[in-house]
Amino acid sequence: MFSLHSFQRRAAGVALAVVMAFCASAAQASGADELSGKLVLLHGLLDRSVFKRPLILNASDTANGLKGDVYAIVDHPVSSISSALSTPEAWCHAMLLHINNRDCTVSKGAAGPVIALSVVRRYDKPVDSAFRLDFDFHTIDASPQHLEVRLGAQAGPLGTGNYQIAFEAVPADAAHSFLHFSYAYDENFLTRAAMEAYLATFGRSKVGFTEVGQKAEGQPEYIGGIHGLVERNAMRYFLAVDAYLGGKDALSRRNAWYTATEKYPKQLHEIDRGTYLALKAADEHH
Repeated sequence: MFSLHSFQRRAAGVALAVVMAFCASAAQASGADELSGKLVLLHGLLDRSVFKRPLILNASDTANGLKGDVYAIVDHPVSSISSALSTPEAWCHAMLLHINNRDCTVSKGAAGPVIALSVVRRYDKPVDSAFRLDFDFHTIDASPQHLEVRLGAQAGPLGTGNYQIAFEAVPADAAHSFLHFSYAYDENFLTRAAMEAYLATFGRSKVGFTEVGQKAEGQPEYIGGIHGLVERNAMRYFLAVDAYLGGKDALSRRNAWYTATEKYPKQLHEIDRGTYLALKAADEHH
């Protein structure tokens, strides 16, 4: 198992130099150098993570929309991650673990592979009601020391657009990797108003992971609204990637994804395991 304390001891002598270099030359640094620098900067937060694993999650506003970021250390070397996740077909299989993703195909576009992902607004909606996101897929780097892939879709439902999924991995040590997964999209005023109306009614009980206060009975109060929604979705996608990496076949990956989401039932529970597995098996033969 990866030891952050061990990493901290090894990094102590170079931390200042790495941080200074990271801040001074981020524009010139490679993606791998930047992410390795992030590991040094974030090791304390990862060590104290409320998720009982080295993981940090947050949602934030962008200039035109929202973004969710996950940083985590996983029990896989970069070489195996790079081999497993450098193709669009692999990303289709991984993203289909998400409860709302019902179909995924890969085709050849003018600028490279295109991933067509069919997404329903709720897991119990029929596949033919899904909206489609066409992601251009780009492998920026795929080596034993660094993987970086990016997916971008111009248009989405209800006025959303500029969907961006980014994934990157660098070594934490010989057997573990430090990952960054981000999920972002743009929205307009009508999109935000419609989503806030939903979250104020049918989705009013749904929350994210960030603690924003404490209830009168001493229970933590979690972020709600749109930022809570983005946190939930970013976590579901990250757990899908993690389950894909750890599984040997479709069934083991589905079970792993469901087990991982059930560790956070307040945020992520939707249906029982049997219903989820049956739904995914049906989609496979759709």
